[in-house]
Amino acid sequence: MRPFYAILANTFATSITNTFVWFAVTFWVYLETKSVLATSVMAGVYVGTVALSGFLLGSIVDRYRKRTSMMISNIASLVLYVIAAVLYATAPAGAFKHDDSILLWVFILLALFGALAGNLRGIALPTIVTIMIPPEERDKANGMVGTVNGVSFLLASIMSGMAVGFLGMFWILIASLILCLLSILHLLAVHIPEKEIVHGDTPHGAIDVKGTIKAIHLIPGLFALIFFNTFNNFLGGVFMSLMDPYGLTLVSVQVWGILWGVLSLGFILGGIMVAKRGLGERPIRTLFLCNVVMWIICIFFTIQASIVLLGVGVFIYMCLIPVIEAAEQTILQKAVPLERQGRVFGFAQSIEQAASPITAFVIGPVAHFIFIPFMTTGKGVELFGSWFGVGTDRGIALIFIIAGTIGLIVTLLAMRSSAYRQLSQL
Repeated sequence: MRPFYAILANTFATSITNTFVWFAVTFWVYLETKSVLATSVMAGVYVGTVALSGFLLGSIVDRYRKRTSMMISNIASLVLYVIAAVLYATAPAGAFKHDDSILLWVFILLALFGALAGNLRGIALPTIVTIMIPPEERDKANGMVGTVNGVSFLLASIMSGMAVGFLGMFWILIASLILCLLSILHLLAVHIPEKEIVHGDTPHGAIDVKGTIKAIHLIPGLFALIFFNTFNNFLGGVFMSLMDPYGLTLVSVQVWGILWGVLSLGFILGGIMVAKRGLGERPIRTLFLCNVVMWIICIFFTIQASIVLLGVGVFIYMCLIPVIEAAEQTILQKAVPLERQGRVFGFAQSIEQAASPITAFVIGPVAHFIFIPFMTTGKGVELFGSWFGVGTDRGIALIFIIAGTIGLIVTLLAMRSSAYRQLSQL
């Protein structure tokens, strides 16, 4: 297991670096431009690029040896950060002060693609688990991956804000270059026991969407699982868009920021639980039961305007996310041939990640023009305002309850499907 731990450590350092840079750039752009439009566009471009890049990155993982894929990721990030640092150092004074500055958006794109190069590792890592870990231990290994991702996300969140305030953007880029170089040097000493690259029916590792769809179709129930997770992400966009506005109706921004940092520890705890206990004999059952619990929480954690109720619900929700992700990875690792895993993981990432932004984009106007008026001056006030409460927060809470109810119904129906039964046999 020592080589696998070395891979995890290397991934941990790289993940912190890339997440740290992107968060720092986001904070810095807002402080420089005072433009919410700029940061909103950045978020949309980031999520959209993650969704679209899965096909390409998955093909790279299948085309090259896994350590080579990880090295490509590191070198790409290093080169892009070098160019970004040079641009920052040589730009004229005031070049980044306005959100319509061409230099500003060139800088943002360099940082964006530098951070996104790290997603190549995110697709390569589950395939490395397949290579290095025996099948009966893969669920625990996937839990370790979830823990590493959770810790790196939390630390990057804390460090980025402090770094922008105390160091400035130039030294943030210098620190990222040093970390990238150290990660590359460390990776050179890591051995992944991959005997050969099996290209199957695509000898050049091309972006083979048609072949990938065919490969998924050959495994009964696998398409249904991917689209089930896509639907969950579609509903999850509701919470991505409205959780901060809801929380800020209950507490101050300072308290909400601290609370969210504490609640994020649930993601780490969930990963540790999987790493220690595994997922059981039937990962598909674990995945669906966790979804049942998650949607029940979403129904009740805003039933009253209580920060305690919200906090407990979100913490359990965060604990369940790495369990669900580890379960999906374990199923794919068992069902999909190794030579196709990069493309299948990339396909799943592209499809699943594309869902949340769609909902997040749509749900804001729906909340603003329909549900919030319904619970402030509309019929909702007299229908159940006496026990449910009235106001902006109650309109958002009603959306959460509806989304949770839909998610619970769909999950229970999916557990009775033939696809569920077929995947249970894996």
